[in-house]
Amino acid sequence: MVYLPTRRHFLSALGAFGLGGPALAGAPQVSLRPQARGVAQAPVAPPGPEALVAAAGLSGQVAFALADVRSGAMLEALGGGLRLPPASVAKAITALYALDTLGAEHRFETRLLARGAVSNGILRGDLILSGGGDPTLSTDHLAALARGLKQAGVREVQGDFIVHEGLLPQIGSIDPDQPDHVGYSPAISGIALNFNRVHFEWKRAGNGYSVTIDARSDTLRPEVGTARMRIVARDLPVYTYASENGVDAWTVAAGALGKGGARWLPVRNPGAYAGDVFRTLARAQGIVLKAAKVTRGDGPGGTVLANHFSDPLRMILRDMLHFSTNITAEMVGLSATRARGGKVQSLKASADAMNAWARAQLGMQSVALVDHSGLGDASRMTPQDLVSALVQVRRGGILRPLLKPVALRDERGRIIQNHPIKVDAKTGTLNFVSGLGGYMTTAGGREMAFAIFTADIDQRARIKRQDRETPQGARSWNGRSRKLQQALIERWGSVYRG
Repeated sequence: MVYLPTRRHFLSALGAFGLGGPALAGAPQVSLRPQARGVAQAPVAPPGPEALVAAAGLSGQVAFALADVRSGAMLEALGGGLRLPPASVAKAITALYALDTLGAEHRFETRLLARGAVSNGILRGDLILSGGGDPTLSTDHLAALARGLKQAGVREVQGDFIVHEGLLPQIGSIDPDQPDHVGYSPAISGIALNFNRVHFEWKRAGNGYSVTIDARSDTLRPEVGTARMRIVARDLPVYTYASENGVDAWTVAAGALGKGGARWLPVRNPGAYAGDVFRTLARAQGIVLKAAKVTRGDGPGGTVLANHFSDPLRMILRDMLHFSTNITAEMVGLSATRARGGKVQSLKASADAMNAWARAQLGMQSVALVDHSGLGDASRMTPQDLVSALVQVRRGGILRPLLKPVALRDERGRIIQNHPIKVDAKTGTLNFVSGLGGYMTTAGGREMAFAIFTADIDQRARIKRQDRETPQGARSWNGRSRKLQQALIERWGSVYRG
């Protein structure tokens, strides 16, 4: 039976439990009043959902839904049909879309192609680095390709060095409404190196700073020529960005640097970046290449000299769901749409194709995503739609093994070891937007699917673009939302124990 809260339920719950604002986690299961010896303590029912929502003190809207996995019956819902931004919970749908389209064992291939003959160690033609849509390509992988080029007998390339990135559309930023400098909203194309990020590091040196920008991995730190940083005597803004002849030109405020530090910055010219780094790695093998020329046309032809295959898609998706990697979601989503025959020119167009798939295959009639990662706050989804989809796919055994275990915490934020409720879910966080969707198993062994969305859309809309990394009040709001999520899960584990 779906819980339909009334004002009477709400007021009686408040009166019974005094939920005017205490901590939400770990609601007492027995009365806190002293009991006479020898008298059994009557169990106290957990607070109702409206009381928990009121105690959270969240501005904006709250919606959730809960269903039994075995029967599919909806057990509890509050605003379950309300369309709210899912944030990164949307990645769960992207994972299902990619699995259905590409298959769990699909591997992305990055190739080195020769357009011409190799004779006496000389490639008498062009060398092509052809991106295959791999979102996990790293500097170490490019180094292996450079070694493969040498092993193929190439010592010299007479023609051009070409980087082909046209397998996927070139998109300047996942969400243009984000600040320029945030690493979670880089550019996208058919090739992506190090999640399309560069590592910026600064250290005190005399009266100033020494600065490096590199494409580091665990073992390598090749310097990058397609991005540069200039320190400017100011306090704000901390960063500025401009594209200058294909180079990512950054400035940083000297007043913000302190003694030293580092951060990852987004790449806006992915093909040029990958080509720049590969040239350095090829030079380490004794092979000198011309400056990279980037192309975006149809896939190039040529003889394969070396290639790199990614891990299977299921492993890529597991990491995407655990670490919430936006560029991975976008690239696998775009690749799935392309594999279905769609000619995609934008994230919105590809998301529309995924929405149509979700309506047809999962029955999600309200879904309206604008990208594959959930970073765009114009995306909408209802908790009931998501829960129904989660119930459906769980019967096929997919998704839950890829989701991240979610630890429940005590009032001090410490993980509760060996908690009887087991949760595997996808989190989603934007400023003044929070979501959690997935599965929980109670101490009694009952498995349920749930979705919880909270959003203060008006408050989020008031944030200036330059302040979207850490706006005032967002951290505490999102913290209260996470406490509400746990309080609801604790309630459901008690009421629907099984």
